[in-house]
Amino acid sequence: MNKDKKVILKCLVGSHAHGLATKESDYDYRSVYILPTNKILSLGYKYKGSSWMEGDQHDNTAYEIGHFLQLATKCNPTILEMFRAPIVEATEEGEKLIELFPYVWSPKQTFDAFVGYGLNQRKKFLDKKDNRQNKYAIAYIRTLFNLIELLETGTFSVEIKQEDLKYRLLKYKKGNYSPGEVINQAEKMTDFARISLEECKHKQNLEKVNQFLLDIRKENWE
Repeated sequence: MNKDKKVILKCLVGSHAHGLATKESDYDYRSVYILPTNKILSLGYKYKGSSWMEGDQHDNTAYEIGHFLQLATKCNPTILEMFRAPIVEATEEGEKLIELFPYVWSPKQTFDAFVGYGLNQRKKFLDKKDNRQNKYAIAYIRTLFNLIELLETGTFSVEIKQEDLKYRLLKYKKGNYSPGEVINQAEKMTDFARISLEECKHKQNLEKVNQFLLDIRKENWE
């Protein structure tokens, strides 16, 4: 990681975080970092909102705080997951970032983003993309489960703790399913999520999120 990048949060994601890992599973991480404000505002500086680093036993995707919060307020599923994922390390600023979770998401945007992400996983699953159809089948169902939990409770667990769902997803991981089974399950969950959306009264607070970002920029001028 570049010395100008101040990492404030690193969390575990992927199958180890979901409770679906096997001995062959890699460790995947995501991080949030802060760039010095004076560098971002410098003439000719080309802002890059994310970076990716591949290791022998892990992958690590990192997001600059501004880009991260922009994606969070758009309710990107992989970004919202970082607020609830197991923390590997966090500074005081990282802990305050996690506390923003109730303010970044809105019910309708979350529904649209999660369902859209699920449909993207469905396409990859049906296309057998990279011969990893089992992975995409799991992601399809898991994302919809997280959506329902979030709309109903205001939060969600990254780790799959519901025993019958965990059993189902572990079956998928072994390839023990039919495409129709996965799609039927997903469509039922989408219908259920739509009902949950109608009953969800949660409100997004962009003013609070923006103030947090402004404070971060002031405190990290150089």
